[in-house]
Amino acid sequence: MDDWLNLVQWPAMAVTLAASWLVASKRQSRRNTGFWVFLASNALWIVWGLHDNALALVALQLGLAAMNIRGAMKT
Repeated sequence: MDDWLNLVQWPAMAVTLAASWLVASKRQSRRNTGFWVFLASNALWIVWGLHDNALALVALQLGLAAMNIRGAMKT
C-alpha cells in the first residue's frame, strides 16, 4: 500500500497540468471543467501529502481547493 500511495504524486501532477490547460481556454465550458479537474488534483495532492506527512502541502491544497470552488462558481 505504501508504494501505491507514493505513486499518487504522478497522477496528481498530470491532473494539475490538464486542469491548467483547461482553465486557460477561451471556452467557458472548458474553463469550468478545468476548475473541477483542479479540485480532483487538490484531492490527489491531499492524499499524497497526508501519506508523506507534508502538512504544508495539505494546507496549500485546501486553500487552492477553496479558490477552485470559487472559480467553478463564477464560470
